[in-house]
Formats: sequence, structure tokens, C-alpha cells
Amino acid sequence: MPSRMSPLDASFLFMETPTTPMHSGGVAIFRPPAGGFDHEQLVRLISQRLPYVPRYRQRVRDVPFGVARPVWVDDEDFDVTYHVRRSALPKPGSAQQLQELVARIMSRPLDRHRPLWEMYLVEGLADGNFAIITKSHESLVDGLSAVDIAQVMLDPTDEIAAVPSDSWRPRREPSDVELLSHAFTELGTRPAAAVEALRDTVRDVSHSATRVGEKVTGMISAALAIARAPVTSPLNVPIGEQRRFATVDVRLDEVKQVRRALGGTINDVILAAITGGLRGWLQARGHPVRQGDVLRAMLPMSIAVPAAGSGHAGGNRVSATLVELPVGEGDPAVRLQQISYQLAFLDESSHFVGADAIVDIAGFGPPTLHALGARVGSTVSSRLYNLVITNVPGPQRPLYAAGSQMVAAYPVVPLTQNQALSIGVISYDGGVYIGLYADRDALADIDLLSACLTDAVDELLERSRSSLRSLRVVDGRDRGAPATPPQEGSA
Repeated sequence: MPSRMSPLDASFLFMETPTTPMHSGGVAIFRPPAGGFDHEQLVRLISQRLPYVPRYRQRVRDVPFGVARPVWVDDEDFDVTYHVRRSALPKPGSAQQLQELVARIMSRPLDRHRPLWEMYLVEGLADGNFAIITKSHESLVDGLSAVDIAQVMLDPTDEIAAVPSDSWRPRREPSDVELLSHAFTELGTRPAAAVEALRDTVRDVSHSATRVGEKVTGMISAALAIARAPVTSPLNVPIGEQRRFATVDVRLDEVKQVRRALGGTINDVILAAITGGLRGWLQARGHPVRQGDVLRAMLPMSIAVPAAGSGHAGGNRVSATLVELPVGEGDPAVRLQQISYQLAFLDESSHFVGADAIVDIAGFGPPTLHALGARVGSTVSSRLYNLVITNVPGPQRPLYAAGSQMVAAYPVVPLTQNQALSIGVISYDGGVYIGLYADRDALADIDLLSACLTDAVDELLERSRSSLRSLRVVDGRDRGAPATPPQEGSA
């Protein structure tokens, strides 16, 4: 019989509404090889990699009368060309035109009658590049062992990796009678199955809430953090069905420069830049920003899970913590210090995704990890925070899709009720790529937010240069010679 969905996976189907489609994804920019790249090559590539993601050839089937959770069944009419689509921008396509296309594609819910994913090849970009947009439903991601279609299509070199032969044949779809019989059999052989399902769902949700309650900022108690609502902001309003999308690029060496001069970690610097961008955006809107004001961000965290009886890490899971972004602080260095202080109080067994693996991570899994982060954010009450920020690392080397080099990648993190903005960050091949995903009406000025974030990075860079100049004066060094930066430490 087909596989039944887990309580948490099923919840993402049940909680989906026209204004909150539960899919995540991203957009990646590629430089084609000398021989070019076309839709047929992408279809062939995805067809070869589908055996690595068997769920991507299955669809959701409801059990009659809702007597049990839905099941996964093989799509007997699976058509890869339905899922791998083709689009184009008027040449030369600008970044703004691509962002508008991403927003429109991501606004549309996935077809429940087919496997819950789509991919778009977008041609016509400037400089001869092309983009690939991916979207996958949250119910496809069942843990860190899950693999995203965007992940398996990438290779470490421009040579296409060999793949196993595909012998997949769809299994016959069960009838309504068979689904009902299987459901009643489960209940008959396991009388407590319904109670267990409810308990599993509660455990999935309460685990995330518990993690949020632990050392929320290191400065306030969990009870106070939960009792106190986030500050009123333009980010927490009823949202509609349409979206906006914008991007920001930062060089990783600039982030490291700020870290060397002002302290903190790479993740602290990124959060400080986002905080500065949000502060500038609020001020530009005429929203009052007073000393001490904060916005609360939900941050997915990578948690090491010890292997049973080994004393060693046996894997990872994603949980969450809340961090208060000091938008009321005018000094960029102080903002960075306040964020660093909060994150320093996290348990040693947990770290912000990418903290010390940002350079040497072996594989590329941001789509999956961002999706997992979105799942965690959806299970935590939106009354506790203003926005979600995910930050996951990619490898610091080029990756390729059928010989085409990926030159940039931006995540798209879904919105939940009354959450008008989400921010996803990927570090890849010397760059930090930020995707801003927002409700179309609530953030009509998303380009202003993008510009403010860029200004905040420049502000941190200028402050870091001033700090280094001050150090040279204090140390009595030659003011005309560059200071020797301290040795690289842990991120």
C-alpha cells in the first residue's frame, strides 16, 4: 500500500490557504557553456536525476471522508515536461524583470493533482545568462535526509556526473475502497493510532516552541519573551495572494573584513546588516524608530543530534530561536555587538546554520535547508516574531548544471499569516546572496528595503575601516601602511 503522510507533512497541506501557499524554493543564475544550454538539456538532466528524489514522481491522494491522513501514490501519468517549464525575458532581461517573474511564479499554488513541484528555465538574461526557478511544497521535505530537486541537478565540475539507470515504473494507484480498507485496518490493528497521530503532531509543534523558549536572547526569560508581543511594525499585517521579490549581493570577503575589525561571527555580521537595512527602511517610511526598539526574528538553527550510544554527532535537525534585532540602535558597531551577545548565549550543541561550515561544507543543500527552516517557522506562533530569516551555507567553489556554471543563488522562504516579509541568505563561491520575499501590497517599496540593506553593508564596511585606522594610531604604526589583520578565527 502507498506511504501515509506524517502528521507534520499533512499539516502543511491542511494549513495552506490562497494567501499562504506552503512551498519554498529559489532562483539560481547560470552562465552557459560554449555550446549553450536549452530546455531539452534541462529536461534530460532532471529526468536523469529523478531517481534520487522518488517523492518528486508521487502525488498526494486524499483518503475518502478524511478518515485518515493523505497518502503518497505514484503518478501513473507523470510527465516531466509538465514540471520542467520554459520561460523567457525580453532581451536583455534585467534583474528587476527576473525578480518580477519570480514573484509571479511563487505566488501561484502548486497543482494538488500532480507531484508538488515545478521548475522554470528562464532565458534572455543579460550577458547571455539564464536562470532556473524552483518551487517545492513543504510536505516534500521530511527531514535533513530529504533532498531537493535543485540540489541533485548540480555537479562539482562541468562534467555531467554518471547516474544509475532508471527502472522506475509507477505502481497502480489504489482505489477508494482500498484506501478505506487500509485506513480501517491500521486503526483496527493499532487502536491507539489516532491518539498517536495527534500526539506526534503536538510533539512536532511543541518541540519547536520549546526550543524557541530556551535562551531566546540570553537577556530575558522565556516566559517574558512569550508574553511580550513583538513591536508593531509594517511587517505584521494581513497578507494577500500576490508577492514581490528582490535580491541583494554582498561579497563574502567584505563580511569577513567587518568581522575582523568589529568582532562577532560571519552570521552576526549578516544579521547586523539586515538589522541596519530594516532600520533605514522603517525610517524612510516615516515609521517611528526609538532607542531600544527591536524587531524579533525567528532564526532556524542547525542542531547536532548525537548518535545513539556513540557520544558522537549522528546527524542534524533544524530547530529555532528568537533574536531581537536592535533597529533602534543608531551605531552599526553597537548593533553588531548586541546581536553577537545574544547569539553567544546559545547552547554549545547548537549553532546558526553555516556558522563554521561556511567555507568547507561538502555539498550544496540550501533549498532543502531553507525549506526546513520554513517548516520550523510555520510551527511557531507568528505572534512571537516579526519575520523569518534563514541563513545556510553553500560551498565556496563553483557548481554546475550540465556544464553551466552557477554564478548566484537566491532563496525564497514562504510567508505565513500576518508575516509580510521573509529573508533568505545563501553563502556560495565567495558571495552572500540575499532573497527578500514579501507581500505585494504590504511592501510595495521592497526595492527601497533592498537599497537600505546595501547601505547598511556599506555602513558596516566604513565603520570597520575607521576602526582599523584607529587601531593603527593607538598601536603607533605607520599610518600610511595597512594594518595586519588578526588571524582568522572560527566563524
